[in-house]
Amino acid sequence: MSTEQDVVDAARRARTASHALALATRATKDAALRAMADALVEAAPQVLAANADDVRRAEEAGTGAHMIDRLRLDEARIEGMAQGLRDVAGLPDPVGDVVRGSTLANGLEMRQVRVPFGVIGMIYEARPNVTADAAGICLKSGNAVLLRGSSSAKSSNTAIVEVLRAAVSSAGLPADGVQLVPGDSHDSVKHLMRARGLVDVLIPRGGAGLIRSVVEESTVPVIETGTGNCHVYVDAGADFEKALAIVMNSKTHRTSVCNSAESLLVHSAIADEFLPTVIEALQEAGVEIHGDERFGEYDGITPVDDDAYAAEFLSMEISAKVVADIDEAIAHIREFSTQHTDAIVTEDQSAARRFVAEVDSAAVLVNASTRFTDGGEFGFGAEIGISTQKLHARGPMGLQEMTSTKYVVTGDGHIR
Repeated sequence: MSTEQDVVDAARRARTASHALALATRATKDAALRAMADALVEAAPQVLAANADDVRRAEEAGTGAHMIDRLRLDEARIEGMAQGLRDVAGLPDPVGDVVRGSTLANGLEMRQVRVPFGVIGMIYEARPNVTADAAGICLKSGNAVLLRGSSSAKSSNTAIVEVLRAAVSSAGLPADGVQLVPGDSHDSVKHLMRARGLVDVLIPRGGAGLIRSVVEESTVPVIETGTGNCHVYVDAGADFEKALAIVMNSKTHRTSVCNSAESLLVHSAIADEFLPTVIEALQEAGVEIHGDERFGEYDGITPVDDDAYAAEFLSMEISAKVVADIDEAIAHIREFSTQHTDAIVTEDQSAARRFVAEVDSAAVLVNASTRFTDGGEFGFGAEIGISTQKLHARGPMGLQEMTSTKYVVTGDGHIR
């Protein structure tokens, strides 16, 4: 069990490490990232053994299948974690980028430049791949990171962080730039949330309860990630072949992640023709459909209610509704969406433009699966989370979102 002092001491070590990381060259940081990637692959047997222990305990505790899927690692997922680190190494360094600059009328030279936050705290559930993603993104952006994963992934996270710390140190950077928060009780989370002055920003990543708790209880500034009640709206002008492929990929590709579709809307003009096809495909894939009266005309449909329309199922379930037109589709999304990702399938460009303009979500997709809302898919190398707030970071958060800015003003004896 950790004490408040243990967490504070870890944060102080992170603060010290952050000073060196902020000054590190891109070459040094990239070398560290590549070393981290190679070390993860080399240590795969140890990491998988630790992960198997976590999975066994989760299964014995009766944990749901979608959470176990998030927790489980295999060689392919470890290679994916390593590749994410390599991809981040290949990206431009955001530190020092000039956001804007000018020479003022009085001759002062003013530049706004990107700088690291300093110390970032990550509080997250299950998914041990987040451990590597967060460590890599924070290191590349010049930040130290304090990682607080869930107790369900303790063995996995401990093994991964040991590997990453050794690799960081071998590259000449301080190992304390990557740390696990001491302890596995909720008290250690509270201590991290109250380490204002030592921790610059917190990022919670997980279920609605975790995010709400961090936002409401933390004295450290929070970048809020969000749950994903993602919608696919099949418009009257949709190409049916595209629509079916997008619905199936959005829902069934991987159900345990926040960019999986949870709600299906179908324009009434195509319902008679499209519903039998999409219902058959979803049911054959094992998806339970919570449908309205129109969907309920078909066999095997579970009646829908507002709770289902608002649900982030994270499983082989989906809510479904036939809407009169695009206006009703947009109104439904405004009422039930978590403003994560919403998609329209249509060949009607005017409908697409309306949907993009009127749906206020972090990502709005046209004729593409919701599963593309992802830092890796967006070319960010990896992501530290997907923000659904409206402050400086929204959508998948990569390197630039892990920086702040400062103004550098250069004069020649100027006085005011």
